[in-house]
Amino acid sequence: MLSAFFALAAQSPGRQLSFRKAVVLHLVILASSLAFIGNGHSGDGSALFGTILLIVGIVEGATLLGWRLTQLPKSQALEFLLVSPLRPRRLFVAESLVGMSRLALVTLSGLPIFVWLISRGSLDPLDVGPLLIMPFTWGAITGFGLSVWAYEPVAVRRWGERFLIGLVILYLAIGVLAGEHLKAWLKWLPEDGQRMVLNAFLAFHRFNPFQLIAYWMQNDISASIEPVCWLQVSAMVMLLALLIRSACRLQGHFHELHYQPHVDPASSRRPPMSDKPLTWWATRRVMRYSGRINFWLIGGFGLLYSLYSIAGSRWPAWMGKAVFLICDNLGGLGGLAAALVLLASVPAAFQYGLWDSSSQDRCRRLELLLLAPLRPTDYWEAACAAAWKRGRGYFAVACLLWSAAWLSGQADLGQILAALASGVLVWGLYFALGFRAFSRGLQANGLGIILTLGLPILAYTLFKAGWPMIAALIPPASVQLAMRQPADWAWVCGPVLSGALALIVARYGLIHCDAELRRWYAVHHGSKVMT
Repeated sequence: MLSAFFALAAQSPGRQLSFRKAVVLHLVILASSLAFIGNGHSGDGSALFGTILLIVGIVEGATLLGWRLTQLPKSQALEFLLVSPLRPRRLFVAESLVGMSRLALVTLSGLPIFVWLISRGSLDPLDVGPLLIMPFTWGAITGFGLSVWAYEPVAVRRWGERFLIGLVILYLAIGVLAGEHLKAWLKWLPEDGQRMVLNAFLAFHRFNPFQLIAYWMQNDISASIEPVCWLQVSAMVMLLALLIRSACRLQGHFHELHYQPHVDPASSRRPPMSDKPLTWWATRRVMRYSGRINFWLIGGFGLLYSLYSIAGSRWPAWMGKAVFLICDNLGGLGGLAAALVLLASVPAAFQYGLWDSSSQDRCRRLELLLLAPLRPTDYWEAACAAAWKRGRGYFAVACLLWSAAWLSGQADLGQILAALASGVLVWGLYFALGFRAFSRGLQANGLGIILTLGLPILAYTLFKAGWPMIAALIPPASVQLAMRQPADWAWVCGPVLSGALALIVARYGLIHCDAELRRWYAVHHGSKVMT
């Protein structure tokens, strides 16, 4: 039974293509990150190298494993399997093992590079274990976490979101505002209470995967092996729990998705549909999982960091500032604002609003859309409205940080306007490229990873290699460079190039959108597509 799932994944043209793209992207990002690592355990560079690999593993787990599992119940063809002797839990476990195998192969594709680093003395042989196992484990946890969140009933997700928002507020109060003065803040508690809160916060701060992989790369291995092993054991237990919960919820989520109404007309009132139905539908589609937790975390931290920057020396001594000092060393307000512009551009590059989970679903959707009197600008406006609504919160926080930099005297008004213009151009370019991929029928996962992860790493690598003029031409770099130096001709070339490329791609995409959608539909409609 299990071999049939692996055979289908190996024979599917779409999954073969996505696997090859994932391997190539993994190797490109890994090769670009080599600029961070020095000889052996050499401090911040090695720690950043490990952190990048962990982030890449998490993103790959979300795309290779989480995307497949969350889209699985949306196909009504699953109903035939659910009533067959193959039970839903076994079906989910089989699909999960296939996804984890694909993720493991992508992770192992970087092994030759690690061997080369060991041969030149940049890595210890024992470093390979955490650099391979931890990204794979936390990527799988991310994938199963997404499936659990998608499979849970609406009421559970609603209360879970409230609980997580409460944890975010608690973290902002304890980890940011109190910070290094937490012990003084807890004096009103009994001694046992103080010890319990301090130990809990220190455990969360020290024993998370990002901190431990950085600690492993920076320090002696003998001092790092025990906490890393304990974290790995805990991660495996968490992985197993998420797998079991997802498997138990597959059938229930399928029934809720296809046979139960999403809205009770007696107790709630749906908002009226706008005069642009495609835009209305695409916007509602991307906001099904609103992402308020991320916005509360990033928005709350951005607000506190802005207040700290404006206050300067007037910041109260009894409030923490260690986290803000770390941010100052990593790029300050400009660097954080540039990162938020990239986050705001993620939905623009991935085109969440109009993408369908499979070729069959896309054919059914296009069968109706292509019969309607829709113009290419209608698709453009729908995709743009959905992407902007999903990412505008991050862009608003970036504007808050830029305003704080101006009020605190860290940048003048010209630099702020230049950074804002660069951010708008980056978002526009990423959207134009993502829309072009949509109209051609290409999955935007690989393109999105290149734009949101690959280009920033490439820009930093070029800076480290001593080629700042070339790095300034890369779109994400122009946003941060505008805050570091006054606008000059060397900087202007980057935004001008981004704007010109965005206009060309957008114009070409709008002209050929309808013809390419119809061509894709003609090729795929009625054909046997194995996804």
